[in-house]
Amino acid sequence: MADPVLAISELSKTFGALKATDDVSLDLKPGEIHALIGPNGAGKSTLINQVAGTLKPDTGSIRFDGQELTGLTVAERARRGLGRTFQVSSLAPEFSALRNVMLAVQSVQGSSFRFFRPVMRDTSLIEPAMAALERVGLADRAHLPTSELSHGERRQIEIAIALALGSRAFLLDEPMAGMGPEGSKKLTDFLDGLRAEAPILLVEHDMNAVFALADRISVLVYGRVIATGTVDEIRADPEVRRAYLGDEA
Repeated sequence: MADPVLAISELSKTFGALKATDDVSLDLKPGEIHALIGPNGAGKSTLINQVAGTLKPDTGSIRFDGQELTGLTVAERARRGLGRTFQVSSLAPEFSALRNVMLAVQSVQGSSFRFFRPVMRDTSLIEPAMAALERVGLADRAHLPTSELSHGERRQIEIAIALALGSRAFLLDEPMAGMGPEGSKKLTDFLDGLRAEAPILLVEHDMNAVFALADRISVLVYGRVIATGTVDEIRADPEVRRAYLGDEA
């Protein structure tokens, strides 16, 4: 069996009296989508933020491709191949889709932001950015201001950014949020193919998407993982049904 790409071990994070992440251990294997589900306030985004580097855990270990990530910045983790999208879009709405992706590529390359006009002619930035937009089906929208794009298209740009950075694993925080049925179906189909390129740790409330995509599911309740298993195992778990799924299962 292949070693996990991402291994989270005994991770804990406390805010005052609140234990937002309580001794969490889970992993992400090559080629899989591992979904993280749970009620609001369960600590899902807090966990993702610790893995991505925007929040420092109190205790525990996060290993990516066998190397410890604790102490590395967000940019350093991105350069190592860990890509993420956000629950709330982090894009610059006044910039075009292309410019948003180019800026992300530029930041990881460590090049200067001082002279933007020459940058817009820099093929080392344009080519990976356009290739990523084409991958997510937005090449024909590349020069539109991001503010004019739909919510679903903005989520696709965030995935394009992760692709342009050469990510070898993806952290996706509620990519379906705010989408209608058509947008969710389109993104579900895209993510289904994306797992072959890099595994995905997926936080998502859309249970139709989770059950369609996930190879494994971990259920987080009050900061603790109460169950990990296949879709069928999670559907049948009585503790999970009581704590979260209810009649949805």
